[in-house]
Amino acid sequence: MQSLLCVANGVDSGAEETALRALIVYVVVLLLLRTAGKRTMADVTTFDLVLLLIISEATQQSLLGDDFFLTTAALVIATLIALDRLADYLSYRWPFFSKSTSSRPMVVMADGKVLPDRMRKTQLKESDTLQAARESHGLGSLDQTKYAVLETSCGISVTLRT
Repeated sequence: MQSLLCVANGVDSGAEETALRALIVYVVVLLLLRTAGKRTMADVTTFDLVLLLIISEATQQSLLGDDFFLTTAALVIATLIALDRLADYLSYRWPFFSKSTSSRPMVVMADGKVLPDRMRKTQLKESDTLQAARESHGLGSLDQTKYAVLETSCGISVTLRT
C-alpha cells in the first residue's frame, strides 16, 4: 500500500514503482478510453491525432516519474477526453457548432474533370485522386471517374460514371 501511495504522489524508488506506475497508467487510460466510447477512435482526424499526442505526453511524463504525479496525469487525460466528448456532443446536438468546428467534404473532381482551384486549395495532386480511384475501384485512369470528394476524415472517395 505504501508503494501505491508513493507512486500516486510522484515518489519513485525503483523498478517496483516503475512497474506499478505502468500498471496504473494502463488501467486509467484503458478505463477512460472505454468510457469515452467507440466513436472516439472511429475516424481519426488531425485534431484527434494532436489530442492523442498530448495524451501520450501526459502518460509518458507520469510513467517516467519526472515530478509528474499519476493523479495529475489521470486528471489531464480525463479532462482532455471529456472535452473531446463534449465537443462531439455539441456537434451532434447543434449543427451550427459542428459547422464551425469541423471541416466539410469538398468535391475536387466533377464529371470526370479535375477542379484545379479546389485541388490547389486542398493541396491535393491529381495522383492522389488517381491513387484513391485505384484503391477503391481498381481504376487505371480518372476517365471513368464521375466525382472525387475529399472527405472530412482526409480520405478521398470516388464515384464512378454509370
